[in-house]
Amino acid sequence: MGGDPNKERFLKEFGRDYGYPNAPQNIDEIRATNFKRLNDVVYLDHAGATLYSESQMEGLFKDLNSTIYGNPHSQSSCGLSTSDVVWEARQQVLSFFNASPKEYNCIFTCGATSSLKLVGETFPWSSRSNYMYTMENHNSVLGIREYALREGAAAIAVDIEDVADFDLISGRKSVINIVPHTVQKRGEADCNKKEETSETYNLFAFPSECNFSGLRFNLDLVNSIKEGSYQMHGISPTQRSVNSGNWMVLIDAAKGSATCPPDLSKYKADFVVVSFYKLFGYPTGIGALIARNESIKLLKKTYFSGGTVAASIADLDFYQRRDGVEEYFEDGTVSFLSIASLHHGFKILNTLTMPAISRHTSLLASYVRNSLLKLRHENGNCVCTLYGNNNPELTCDAMGPIVSFNLKRPDGSWFGYREVEKLASLSNIQLRTGCFCNPGACAKHLGLSHSDLLSNIEAGHVCWDDHDILNGKPTGAVRVSFGYMSTFEDAMTFLKFIKSSFVPQLTHLDIFGEKPFHPATEDVERITRYFLKSITIYPIKSCAGFSVESWPLSNTGLLHDREWLLKSFSGEILTQKKVPEMDLVTTLIDLKSGLLVVESPRCKEKLQIGLTSGQSIGKREVMEIHSQRYEVGGYWNEIDIWFSNAVGRPCTLVRSYTVQNQVWSNREQCIVGICRDVEARLNFVNEAQFLLLLEESVSDLNDRIRTKLCDGSHNQPAEVSPMRFRPNFVVSGGNGKPYAEDGWRSLVIGERNFKDVLVCDEMSDCTSRELWFDSPMCLGGCNRCQMINMTSIAGTVQRSNEPLATLASYRRSKRAESIQCGVSRKFDWWNFDPTFQVPNSSRGLPYSTSMLDKVQDQDAWNLDVDYFIADHGVVGQA
Repeated sequence: MGGDPNKERFLKEFGRDYGYPNAPQNIDEIRATNFKRLNDVVYLDHAGATLYSESQMEGLFKDLNSTIYGNPHSQSSCGLSTSDVVWEARQQVLSFFNASPKEYNCIFTCGATSSLKLVGETFPWSSRSNYMYTMENHNSVLGIREYALREGAAAIAVDIEDVADFDLISGRKSVINIVPHTVQKRGEADCNKKEETSETYNLFAFPSECNFSGLRFNLDLVNSIKEGSYQMHGISPTQRSVNSGNWMVLIDAAKGSATCPPDLSKYKADFVVVSFYKLFGYPTGIGALIARNESIKLLKKTYFSGGTVAASIADLDFYQRRDGVEEYFEDGTVSFLSIASLHHGFKILNTLTMPAISRHTSLLASYVRNSLLKLRHENGNCVCTLYGNNNPELTCDAMGPIVSFNLKRPDGSWFGYREVEKLASLSNIQLRTGCFCNPGACAKHLGLSHSDLLSNIEAGHVCWDDHDILNGKPTGAVRVSFGYMSTFEDAMTFLKFIKSSFVPQLTHLDIFGEKPFHPATEDVERITRYFLKSITIYPIKSCAGFSVESWPLSNTGLLHDREWLLKSFSGEILTQKKVPEMDLVTTLIDLKSGLLVVESPRCKEKLQIGLTSGQSIGKREVMEIHSQRYEVGGYWNEIDIWFSNAVGRPCTLVRSYTVQNQVWSNREQCIVGICRDVEARLNFVNEAQFLLLLEESVSDLNDRIRTKLCDGSHNQPAEVSPMRFRPNFVVSGGNGKPYAEDGWRSLVIGERNFKDVLVCDEMSDCTSRELWFDSPMCLGGCNRCQMINMTSIAGTVQRSNEPLATLASYRRSKRAESIQCGVSRKFDWWNFDPTFQVPNSSRGLPYSTSMLDKVQDQDAWNLDVDYFIADHGVVGQA
């Protein structure tokens, strides 16, 4: 029988180390029996959190259902038996790191970060101390710096120059070379003053495996630091204290322990931190600090709590701590049920063995790494830039099961990592993007200087945002990582996704190339008829809107459009992407009665809010959204309670008062010199005042979805409505040609034509009654996100991959690095009637692209669509 030739070649070369051939179950059996929930999902974020197995949880539930666990501080039989379970778990953790109980202690914490914080706040810092750490470190390790600097110590980030294990000439171990960055030290005024001790203690911190690149550090570094057998260049004579005092070593093993835990019998680090969900998925919220007995005694803890004292007197300054190390540092009752569950996770790792897990996962990462390096565009340029050691000849032991990279286009420009993440999610591939809370490694591998980093911050870039490329450089990377249950099929699915999505063979993927996409060509019909089908206003950002036949315009766009929003008590702006229930909140504005009417299936009574400022409005404040400052006003508590119930989370309603919405009248005259000073304002919109969508574009999308699913086994989805895209204007016509709106430069509403200009000046005729919607370079196509994949059915919000998955296959913009459908518009206005009206469709009133036509029926406004033919640089005319 014919199998996958790629897998056959892979197994022929690596079959001995892939898939646990010597374990009770091989990898295919493990996936079939213990990870059925993965199904069609490719999970490649094991560096973030690995997955628990079904047998692991079944064993835990059986244990919890058959055992009575009591508080280990209790002297009851249940409490004492629980204490025994906790003790056994400590021994199991020490055994995992090959640490002798005579030399090390296991202190349970809330996780690796909590363990690092414990070391930082109790370490014996002094003004002579040094905190040295490698550039490749997690933010949680960098945070220890604050404790050191506060006490007057110096903090130094360093690079480690990797060296061979042995000097070939002398046969002795080579000396490790440490390259320091700027020494950080605060002035005396910013430091706590305390009495200096005779001994000076320094701390050196590094990860066993970099969570950004996957590079595994040589653990000989532990002994080199403690023995002083290293070289450091670039330190001034006044900073020679880095070579003095007692050095202690901390290993962040949170990532590395999942496949290759440090052997503490060989590399006697003083402190090692770990989070157990990184090892076997469950439980979360618990980790450990493994500390040498002689080192832990130097840590000075101030706070005492239940479980940490042998005696205390409430009204006297007296307490006596317990003698046990664990009891001294573990405040309160430990998470004993989570600790009891560790046994079931370690059972799986011990069955497979850590060396086998390390070989299995490293092979998959190495295969993906080498495959990505071989990818080429048609012009021969590389598709992928890998971070870390990308030498194909490098042994797997030097790299962990992480592949970190960015992708390039044929012309050498970068694909944004958020685009990769978005498309991967649509393909059911779960991966991670950004800097992964490792700013040093990110800057180092991406080649970002201090000025680059500061410039990015000034541009508004923060962790987890969408600013993936700034000034032509990536601000982060794409990361895939493998766990013990990962398969060759996972790797191949990912590689096929990369090839199909980012290595185009001159396909439609670049339909928005260097030149804007325009539907017009030499032989296009010069007069194309369009109908305005609907106008929709969305008063509250991300909530449902309402459609009208006629509506006033203001300097913010459609009057009251996106004038309100909901935000959490912490200040986060709520949208359907995180709170899909917002789609169930319906809105309606009654201009005659001056009310905003809001309804929700979760609230018995409808809510009515007056449009005029009154006693219901609370104090105003300034808030910043999308780099724009708004003056906003809040509402009294009963309104916030109503919305909190409607969306299912605490929130508050705010209204924009940055510029009072001024409704413009056709009786007002446009004064030369003043028109150009009139500016269009934005309410709480993402890009522009209006979104316009051509109905034929949505019909084409539906046709593509149906064609795509004809050969598949998926159920036919419901027809995608134009309203899924939340447009303000839906237009129909144009001889059925989809995406014609991409090429429209302006829309004209009025009785006669105006010159093709975007501002009114002395040379222009300012007496016409019309409205111009212009599309400067900063606007254009509307960037689409997962929000369009949500729809309300029978009062519930449901998610799917469509229509975004289909749009991604043919509507990706290179220039905007986005998936587009619809066009954003703003307008310049002067001397026009403020009412924008939908024609009576039964009368079939057309809106013509002809610049000379006039509407014969004065009950409807004339919409002249003037589209630009880029090849000729002229305006289409009849």
